Amino acid sequence: MKVSVNTEIAVTYLSSRKKQTLVAAMGVMFGVSMFIFMQSLMKGTNDYFEKMSFNTTPHIRLYSENKVADTHMMNNYLRDSSIKILDNPKQLIQRQGIINPYGVINQIQRDTRVAAITPQVTANVIYTSGSVQLNGTVAGVNITQEDKMFDVKGNMVTGNLEDLNHVNNSVLIGKGIADKLSLHTGDNITVGTGTGTPIVMRVIGIYSSGVKQVDETKSYTNITEAQNLLGKDRSYVTDIKINLKDYNAAPDVAPELETITGYKAEDWVQANSTLKTAFKIRAMILNSVVGVILLVAGFGIYNILNMTIYEKIKEIAILKAIGFSGASVISIFLQQAIYIGIMGGIIGVFFGFLTSYGFSKLYIGGSAPVGGTLNYIPMSFYMPHYVEAIVFGILTTIAAGYFPARKASRVDPVTIIRG
Repeated sequence: MKVSVNTEIAVTYLSSRKKQTLVAAMGVMFGVSMFIFMQSLMKGTNDYFEKMSFNTTPHIRLYSENKVADTHMMNNYLRDSSIKILDNPKQLIQRQGIINPYGVINQIQRDTRVAAITPQVTANVIYTSGSVQLNGTVAGVNITQEDKMFDVKGNMVTGNLEDLNHVNNSVLIGKGIADKLSLHTGDNITVGTGTGTPIVMRVIGIYSSGVKQVDETKSYTNITEAQNLLGKDRSYVTDIKINLKDYNAAPDVAPELETITGYKAEDWVQANSTLKTAFKIRAMILNSVVGVILLVAGFGIYNILNMTIYEKIKEIAILKAIGFSGASVISIFLQQAIYIGIMGGIIGVFFGFLTSYGFSKLYIGGSAPVGGTLNYIPMSFYMPHYVEAIVFGILTTIAAGYFPARKASRVDPVTIIRG
């Protein structure tokens, strides 16, 4: 393949300064490899914590929101702003739970964006074992549907999940509850609410979601048992949990469900707002670090090309004297920057992958790998990150190489040759 004269000159300049070329390429390599490592770490940890949040949190939770009466409600009827209303806001008297929950479920299931949906009865309870008491919540669920949505079986420490459907007055408790109350599978525990009669329930299993607050407070039973705890009828449902085919669509779908059903629809972004804020802050910090690294690499390339111009100033003047245009001179020096960027980018991708892979095998402690326990650093091997790294590396070198190249193109051959 025939190579242009400009390319030959650019390669000759690079090969004649092997040490400086290698240093510049190593600067780009370090920046690219750090970019890949940081992005892999950030996406890996974000994916892990999102997965952990989805172990217990649905994409959308539909529930009846308790409202407080205020003057804004009267303002809808009174158009005269001069009328002043004095009131003492009180809790509105309203029916607890969702009216006709299974009709609402059938209506929502028709939406093609919905992947899974299940009802739930939530009850605030007091667990009692001997003389020890513990506050918590019981989730009355269809455990088969719950397992499909949240992989409860994968979080089981001991026991058989299916026993929740077959054993009367049975309960599946979190590992934190079991530890605090010294309970094991087969033991009995008294569960009571403020409205119903306390019930002695048998522990059929223990789970560990990996979320401490959940494991220390939450237990599962079937819907009928939860309704019995609260002294409610079989139509009583407090929540409807919905998973979508694309969980990123939850913030858009939730307002639609509020309009259709008239109930509050809380999407997972709202439920985990603190976590999402932490993700954004961490992304800003990591991207700033990578940006600084690539900027330092760019200055290194800028300095090396500047030195090359000073050393080759007479040769540049001769090139222009024999007919090379300013654009050709820019091409020669810009190609040098691009070759340095490509060389450093390819090596950087390789080292970035090796670094990420090595950290993914780094043991960071924890117990046996039971439901949600983090034993190794979560790293992501997302291909677009590698492409982005090479592109950013090359763009950095082009930006760093353009200004010295433009400076070289403006050399006056007559002045330089005369000395």
